[in-house]
Amino acid sequence: MLTIEWLEKSTIRDLQNAMFEGNLSSEKLVKFYLNQIATHNPHINAVLEVNPDALFVAAGLDRERQKTGSRSLLHGIPILLKDNINTGDHLHTSAGSAALACSYGKKDAFLVKKLREAGAIILGKTNMTEWANFMSDSMPNGFSSRGGQVLNPYGPGTLDVGGSSSGSAAAVACHFSPAAIGTETNGSILSPASSNAAVGLKPTVGSVSRKGIIPISFSQDTAGPITRNVTDAAILLGIMSGSDPEDPVTHGITVYHDYTPYLLKPLFAEFRIGIVRKGYYDQMHPEEQKLMEIAISELEFIGCTFTEVDEITPHQNELENDFQVLLHEFKPALNSYLANETKNSSGMTLDTVINYYKQNPQLIKYGQERLVEANEKNGLLSDPIYISSRLRDLEDGKSALDQLFEKGVDALLFAGCYGSTIPAKAGYPSITVPAGATSNGKPFGITFTSKAFNEPQLIKLAYGYEQQTQLRKLPERFSLV
Repeated sequence: MLTIEWLEKSTIRDLQNAMFEGNLSSEKLVKFYLNQIATHNPHINAVLEVNPDALFVAAGLDRERQKTGSRSLLHGIPILLKDNINTGDHLHTSAGSAALACSYGKKDAFLVKKLREAGAIILGKTNMTEWANFMSDSMPNGFSSRGGQVLNPYGPGTLDVGGSSSGSAAAVACHFSPAAIGTETNGSILSPASSNAAVGLKPTVGSVSRKGIIPISFSQDTAGPITRNVTDAAILLGIMSGSDPEDPVTHGITVYHDYTPYLLKPLFAEFRIGIVRKGYYDQMHPEEQKLMEIAISELEFIGCTFTEVDEITPHQNELENDFQVLLHEFKPALNSYLANETKNSSGMTLDTVINYYKQNPQLIKYGQERLVEANEKNGLLSDPIYISSRLRDLEDGKSALDQLFEKGVDALLFAGCYGSTIPAKAGYPSITVPAGATSNGKPFGITFTSKAFNEPQLIKLAYGYEQQTQLRKLPERFSLV
């Protein structure tokens, strides 16, 4: 019997074992998740649209399994995608914008191609913060003009759902799929994952191709998995990673195509973790600080050592508040996407998007000042302000992180997406894992950050902590059984 209780304790490996033994089929699994979406999605608005071919694909993969076996651990596993990731099928790709409500990707994004080749079923698209939260400073997390407001299942209408991969994280929390794919420029996987008792893995920029994803920044964008456990995140990352001939950031790098060997309880004495309090820890709510101290105690109990890091860099505050790279890169990145990676953009550009909203003011109740500010840049990336900001991100932020890691710090520990900005500017990886909840029921996650392509160490660390604590819980406000 397929139940929420069983699924909550299961990994993708367990689903595969059940299908191998004949106790489960991909078609049955898809039907279960479609029923979950039909029953519970109206309460949280996480899923934007469903793939009409999902059941046909599942039936075909069941037949293939019987004839030739499974392709991978993802064979027949339904996956939801954030609404800024292209699919070359019947699903739209709009970044949550009503301006792109009728837009289709020209073909599968490279990561989607890899998922399909591995046998994954694209179940549908998830709602998100419009334009990946790069539209307005006042827009709430999870809101889009196309999809409306995503609600946090742990406190609908009262708790922040996190952004911008809001729907992906909320959907996973409520068992609308075993896993979902989000994207991050700065905190957009870590924030909603930690706010929805999920695991969010933001890979090193370059591990996963950016091709076919509606962009914000050439420098910082990446896609990554959002799951209920570290095991499933590791499985997905291995399949998503790899060199794409059409994306130069992926060329000539060493990535792991199988992260599952790192799913083991490590010798924690090998981990030296840095805690940065200035500018991050002191901004947290007292209850979050208490949960953070409990997490530190748990990690100390299992052998980790800690070192206090006063600040990442003396210019930490300046780097945290400098968005010039994103403002300058958004216009050329988006215009290139609209010109080359959609079927029917009809010459649309950032300028026409802004004009569309002006002609339909009911769609911009939170404004569009970030879009306007980005559109005022020359779009040629020759502005001295842009170049100096980009170099400062690398020469100050990235170099400061490298110095910490070279001095023997294996990972930095943050709460949720606190502290995501400087690692994001450096393109470095992070993973967040459930670490309890505050008194009002809001999930709390801790985040480990390390140097480039050090995902194996992060996975070992997160997996060990997860297995020690087991702090993820189902949303209590919905009857999900």
